[in-house]
Amino acid sequence: MGSSVSRSVIGLLLLLAACSPSKKINKDEVQTLQNLKSHIQYLADDKLEGRRTGTNGEKLAMEYISSQFSSTGLQPKGSNGYYQAFEVNEGKQIDPATQFSINDKPLQTGKDYFPFAYSANLQMDALPSIAVQEADMPWFVNLKDGLEENKNNPHFDLAAYVYANCKKAKDRGATAVILYNTSATDDKLVFNGKDKSDRLSIPVLYIRKEAAAKYLKDPSATIHVKFTVSLSEKKRTGYNVVGYQDNGAATTVVLGAHFDHLGYGEDGNSRNTSKEPAIHNGADDNASGTAALIELAKKLKVSKAKKNNYLFIAFSGEELGLYGSKYFTEHPTIELKAVNYMINMDMVGRLNDSSKTLTVGGYGTSPNWSMFYFPKATRINTPSLLYKFDSSGTGPSDHTSFYRKDIPVLFFFTGLHTDYHKPSDDPDKINYKGEYLIVSHILRLVEWYDHELRLPFSKTRETQTTTSARFSVSMGIMPDYTWTGTGVRADGVSEGKPAQKAGLRAGDIILQIGDYKITSMETYMQTLGKFKKGDKTKVIYKRGNDNIETPVEF
Repeated sequence: MGSSVSRSVIGLLLLLAACSPSKKINKDEVQTLQNLKSHIQYLADDKLEGRRTGTNGEKLAMEYISSQFSSTGLQPKGSNGYYQAFEVNEGKQIDPATQFSINDKPLQTGKDYFPFAYSANLQMDALPSIAVQEADMPWFVNLKDGLEENKNNPHFDLAAYVYANCKKAKDRGATAVILYNTSATDDKLVFNGKDKSDRLSIPVLYIRKEAAAKYLKDPSATIHVKFTVSLSEKKRTGYNVVGYQDNGAATTVVLGAHFDHLGYGEDGNSRNTSKEPAIHNGADDNASGTAALIELAKKLKVSKAKKNNYLFIAFSGEELGLYGSKYFTEHPTIELKAVNYMINMDMVGRLNDSSKTLTVGGYGTSPNWSMFYFPKATRINTPSLLYKFDSSGTGPSDHTSFYRKDIPVLFFFTGLHTDYHKPSDDPDKINYKGEYLIVSHILRLVEWYDHELRLPFSKTRETQTTTSARFSVSMGIMPDYTWTGTGVRADGVSEGKPAQKAGLRAGDIILQIGDYKITSMETYMQTLGKFKKGDKTKVIYKRGNDNIETPVEF
């Protein structure tokens, strides 16, 4: 599951179903429990190394899911058999061809120096003077003065300062800018491949303190610099796994669950406090939902409910920002207009035996959902469950992508726990009997709505798709994590929040908040941390070809 869960609840209802105290052994339950355990133990095994998108672990999971779909008799419905490939753009990377030498002494990339992500790809061989900034020569820039002048300025943005001054240097005739820092202030500059600032037409490099002390200690010296900057797009490929049950119906029900997880935590979304990398097996998040998806495919294959077709999608890239589901809704392998509704299962493996609380998200996306849940539980043949309702069609999981296409959704979730996004989310902590109840519940729901009429769709309030708990303010946008341009694109805007009050709409691209340039999700989040409730500032955003500046109040 993504980074947070909405806790907005519009209703609680205890639903009871009668059970005979002398009930015979249920063969379906025994077999389903065995299957759920088998699926989760395989998907959450160490050999899959956390199922990170674009890795061999993801490939092993894909092959397992597609084999289950095939044995169930589902038709392949990806773009290539069961698989639908999509790209994850991770920004820029430093290529092996990048080199730097001073006075014929090679510097080590990363350790001694690095190019900035907006640097031009060029080769250069020159004899500049460190202290003299001549036209048509590389310029050396010591960050010391800028850092010391702004040491008491809480609004000083070093990254923006560097970028702006490099642009000025280029306009004044510099052929390259080589930065270093002799001050006692730690500038904390690192290569940031996710910086989406517009690329400059000259190379920009940074020499770390130890190398600068060795090679640039005499400011009056003329030195021989020779370098090659080679940066390229860093991409990986993820895959959705898609199977189809064609009942010859006019409408299709989509059932989905993401199967990717965090790998070793390389993408910075782990809550592991240890500095040592560890496999994040993601048994609950979301091997549990994937296992439920596989079992529902088997049950619906033999169900008498045939007035809808069924599309089963195991999504990847969810942990990176709903990449797989967003890609599918933009490149559907069936007609989206034929989709009746979408059911999403994310973290359904930790039903509490005491409270038996199951969160049902998306409850407000169709008025017909209330027909199923109220006033009695006679339509649901499951033991007692406490249903906790959340009306919003958005949240930190894949149903959000379908809601954005005006498709009714339901999202099933058993709650956060202390193992969330940690290496300790293992199969031995799954409540398999609890998950069986949830699978049975969803099956009954799908069978209940077995007729040709389309579910009516309702817009709901927007909720955040990422946590802002570390900040005291929020703009109230749902960021598009797949956006590869400069700034942060709003996939949605929450009603009554600062962005909406400032006039922003879905599709707008935030370029600046206050004095801070927004070049990536990282700079966006860092910028939010600089404001508190009640602060007033400006926001600059792009709509179409226009840059618009407007006041905003947090």
